[in-house]
Amino acid sequence: MVPFSILDLSPVADGTTISQSFAASKRMAQKAEEFGYTRFWMAEHHGMPGVASAATSVILGQIGAVTKTIRIGSGGVMLPNHAPLVIAEQFGTLEALFPGRVDLGLGRAPGTDMRTAQALRRNLDAGANSFPNDVVELQQLLGTPIENQAILAVPGNDSHIPIWLLGSSLYSAQLAAMLGLPFAFASHFAPDMLLDAIAIYRDRFQPSSELDKPYVMVGVMGAVSETDEEAQYHFTSAQQQFVNLRRNVRGPFPRPVRDMDAFWSPMEKMNVEHTLRYAVVGSPATAEAQLNDFLKETQADEVIISMPIHDIEARLKSVELFAGLGNFMRAAA
Repeated sequence: MVPFSILDLSPVADGTTISQSFAASKRMAQKAEEFGYTRFWMAEHHGMPGVASAATSVILGQIGAVTKTIRIGSGGVMLPNHAPLVIAEQFGTLEALFPGRVDLGLGRAPGTDMRTAQALRRNLDAGANSFPNDVVELQQLLGTPIENQAILAVPGNDSHIPIWLLGSSLYSAQLAAMLGLPFAFASHFAPDMLLDAIAIYRDRFQPSSELDKPYVMVGVMGAVSETDEEAQYHFTSAQQQFVNLRRNVRGPFPRPVRDMDAFWSPMEKMNVEHTLRYAVVGSPATAEAQLNDFLKETQADEVIISMPIHDIEARLKSVELFAGLGNFMRAAA
């Protein structure tokens, strides 16, 4: 059994507004629930005109309100940007609103450029260095209060919201193993250390009250359409976005193009294709083969899929077609 989940950044597609982006995310979450996805997570990013999910807990409240059963959560909240108490209160509020449906995924990076990170008013060095202590503090704030506990998260305490550690290197894999927490690797944009991180996490995992054995989620970017050509066309939006990041060009999420060779240089093409080498792009048959290879390589317990597609109708169709692959994978398992 390989559950499928979705990671959404509420993309601000070129030619649309932020309000339309949020409406599209709500539709996507409803479609994901309809087709049996396990989770709908949103990611914290700041200062990016093409990404609207900066106030992650706020938009998750809207996602929870238009769904009934799918789990909602962060993929992730960037903990160095925040005091643990604030996150405990925010996600404690979500848990009170949507009992038994909330996940808290935590990342160690700021999720933005350094100037914007400084504007978030946290000591960035101290925040990153204190990440393990902040995670443990969050666990206590979300757990059962001990006698005479001085600081209480209200809402939050006694909610026991599941905490996940997210990472794109070996650091979070080691910490997740030490704390006995589920681990999600950002292989959708950072593929290089994926297999080493999974191996370290599984080898060093210490059972905890939260988890008795390792649990690995892996990320892929994807676009599934009726044909390979259509899927590849839609995926050019993501490819352009990664080139723009490297060029330090800020703008809305790009419209797809028919010819990427007219957009990127050979070196940019090589770098982006390396970064997105685990992407699942194509017709259902092509995507099925790619996903099978990826699951054989990683032996992952769950796959979380980011679908960076400009047109919302094509995005919703991809959600539906990916779900068909999920049904195939579950049946094959």
